[in-house]
Amino acid sequence: MRLIYAVIALVALINGCASSGDWSSDTPTIVNPKASKAARVDFEKQSVSKVYAPSDNLWIRIRDGFQMEPMNNPLEIEQVRWLSARPDYVNRSMARSSRYLFYIVQEVNARSMPTEIALLPFVESAFVTHAKSRAKAVGLWQFMPATGKDFRLTQNVFRDERRDVLQSTDAALDYLQRLYAQFGTWELALAAYNWGTGNVMKAQKRNIAAGLPTDYESLKMPKETRQYVPKLMAYRQIVLDPSAYGIVLPELENHPYFIAVDVSNDIDVALVIKLAEIPAEEFHNLNPSFNKPVILSNANQQILLPFAHAEIFQENLKNYSKPLASWTAVQIKKTESLDQVAKTLGVAPDTLRDINGIPKGMRIKAGSTVLIPKSSLVSNDVSPTLAENASLSLEKPPPPPSASKCVKPASNANGSKGTQQNKCAPVKQAQKTDQTNAKGNSSKNSAASQHKSASTDPGKSAKNTSSANPINKGVNAKQ
Repeated sequence: MRLIYAVIALVALINGCASSGDWSSDTPTIVNPKASKAARVDFEKQSVSKVYAPSDNLWIRIRDGFQMEPMNNPLEIEQVRWLSARPDYVNRSMARSSRYLFYIVQEVNARSMPTEIALLPFVESAFVTHAKSRAKAVGLWQFMPATGKDFRLTQNVFRDERRDVLQSTDAALDYLQRLYAQFGTWELALAAYNWGTGNVMKAQKRNIAAGLPTDYESLKMPKETRQYVPKLMAYRQIVLDPSAYGIVLPELENHPYFIAVDVSNDIDVALVIKLAEIPAEEFHNLNPSFNKPVILSNANQQILLPFAHAEIFQENLKNYSKPLASWTAVQIKKTESLDQVAKTLGVAPDTLRDINGIPKGMRIKAGSTVLIPKSSLVSNDVSPTLAENASLSLEKPPPPPSASKCVKPASNANGSKGTQQNKCAPVKQAQKTDQTNAKGNSSKNSAASQHKSASTDPGKSAKNTSSANPINKGVNAKQ
């Protein structure tokens, strides 16, 4: 059993910088995003401490990469005032961003995109990885389910890659580049990211028919989308000159915050936390996509660990001789009650119910995948098929026939049954509730539905005694 480790010194840039120590914003960027592969370190031959990690200011690098023009309109000024009046909220979101910003900036630079785009999660989620909007968009970049499928982000029993830091960032930047290529400006690309491609195109067609311009500020759009770019520009202004607004930015060093670990055997989340010697909250902040207490080797998943704890994990893993995973998964062959399935699998009903989140009274439908404790009978790692396509579908059992709705045949004096027919009300079809999270096929139209009412509402999402911003609508997440 072994785990192969990959250092997210993030994008191939590290290969050139690690030897020279030059991590300044003057470093040439990589134009081809497909060339942005993480450098890898084999822990059997190398050590994390050998990877050079310089300590420059990331905020300077972000400022140097700004390319968008400030709007300087009343909406932007209003957003700047709103944020500057709430330094506690800004400080909390800035502190959360320290885990992810280096990686995002590296990816943005590798694609020659403006570094304002790296600030977009401030608007979308306030850098809360478990943020969920009323429209069911989730994660740092607030992907809707259909848009996530369009960009091949797996959503199944075991993980939701819309919340995965690496996968969602890659998909969001792909999406934004696609929109920029279509609309020609970052303002319109951002509007389409928030409002949907089709809606922006319709708004442009209306303006063309009316002889009006088709730029961002000229289009008629919902209030949320109208304020979307000004919100981003407000964060740009604060990062550009924080002291002018009474904001103190946290110190962000210009080097990787985390290490990515490739998994070659199933391993329990609790064991990773124990061997890495990190708080559970820190693990889940870096790895919010995992839905179950086991990480699957056949899902091509990576574990993100704080940079300083990767060697601790490495050393503790070398000295760990017990099984790495205590859970596995099986597929149910026929529709049965939870108690019947538990008996067949030799698992305690409460364990089966709790670990799979199955409500009482529900039946498990054939073809569903359930997590169970490993045993001598079922001890293998989860197969690639289940790791990629696992779904859980439930249904309510059919109600028993009601005696009051059945008329028994009358008996004659001699005890024989009469000719009266047995009249029973038909049994209603069982109501079904599917909880299917299988990875879907790519959809040409799903991207157009992205981010309806998905941007962050600082007033609702922050623990802030200040009055809520009356113009913001969106994520209801604990900040």
